[in-house]
Amino acid sequence: MTRRKTPEADLQRAVVTALRFALPKSAIVHHSANEVTEAGPRGARRQAILVGMGVYPGFADLVILCEGRALFLELKSPTGRLTPAQEAFRVAVLAQGFGWALVRTLDDALGALADHGFATRVASPTGRAAP
Repeated sequence: MTRRKTPEADLQRAVVTALRFALPKSAIVHHSANEVTEAGPRGARRQAILVGMGVYPGFADLVILCEGRALFLELKSPTGRLTPAQEAFRVAVLAQGFGWALVRTLDDALGALADHGFATRVASPTGRAAP
């Protein structure tokens, strides 16, 4: 059986591994399973249940909570685009004063930490100084 190409899932696994290494041990890195990928009526029913339980349309792929800061990371493949719900989520998060970043590479993720003032145990390979 051949494996489907999953660039965003592969990127997310790499980012989560790097974040767990780079951030202080007390940091929380969390992914919310925000959608059902099952097609048809059964998938639609399951998605409706999740929405009723508090799933928020466009919610970011990863949330980082560390030392009183919150950063939301939306991971996309090199050609991936934000959906209207993801754009609305970004606007809402930024309006409330939280950090949000679009991540297409591991360097983007580590750079976002530095850009948003997160202390790390490693230097960012992007050349941006980690605080």
